[in-house]
Amino acid sequence: MEVRYEPPGGDAGGIEVMSFGQLHRRLRRRPGMEMAQRLDFHQLLTVQQGMVRHMVDFTDYMATPGAWLWVRPGQVQQFHDLTSGSGWLVLFQSGVLDAATSAQTGLDDLFGRVHWELAGDDAAAMEEALGHLVHEYESTASLPAALRARILQHLLAVVMLRLTYQTTQVGSPTADHPEAFVRFRSAVEERFARARNVNDYARALGYSPRTLSRATTASAGVGAKEFIDRRVVLEAKRLLAHEEDPIGRVADRLGFDDASNFVKYFTQRTGLTPSAFRHRFRAG
Repeated sequence: MEVRYEPPGGDAGGIEVMSFGQLHRRLRRRPGMEMAQRLDFHQLLTVQQGMVRHMVDFTDYMATPGAWLWVRPGQVQQFHDLTSGSGWLVLFQSGVLDAATSAQTGLDDLFGRVHWELAGDDAAAMEEALGHLVHEYESTASLPAALRARILQHLLAVVMLRLTYQTTQVGSPTADHPEAFVRFRSAVEERFARARNVNDYARALGYSPRTLSRATTASAGVGAKEFIDRRVVLEAKRLLAHEEDPIGRVADRLGFDDASNFVKYFTQRTGLTPSAFRHRFRAG
């Protein structure tokens, strides 16, 4: 299901903070929220006690104390048993952070890192930063909205900078071919539903297919064609998991001129037909 940013009780400048317990109570009041969700906002999830299993883009993460998960707009997630642990979620819209912080934290990197396991001083620093954000979120409700938003945005920036400063974002380019890969990655994100041939991207970007493949292999660990195919398959899985469109409509949205071609393409790359994938995912 599509989940839009609709915080209850008013908007705190595009930021919302809640405990697992608060989310659990909200899920119980809204049937269907336990299904796969596709967010239009960012979500940070951290565990302080116990263990929580959480699915992000069809990978299950077993989050224990010190773990942080970052779910980005457009990704598919699914909550499991929130009563098996305690922790916090921070929801925020893309335009909340200033441009410099957004760039430094990789906010717009659609292939950015999902999972962190922190310990020692790093875990303590993140816990302290989160504690400040939680406290101010709860204690500033009576302040003027603009002032409250500025306070929370600054504290969210601290949390994001603390989380990301020591790590290289997954999928970020290496020093060998940074420009070629970055441009190719952006082009694939924009055109994967219309173009699945490496030669098309090479012509549009002014590189040879071989250069694109070398750059992509060095930066992402797979060749250019495989990179495109993985992006198409990921989008197919997202659509099949959280929407009710028939297979033919999914094929059309992904640029296939015939549903049978899409079924063959998906089956070759996942080992399941689209219908079987949808059934298996929803069966649990």
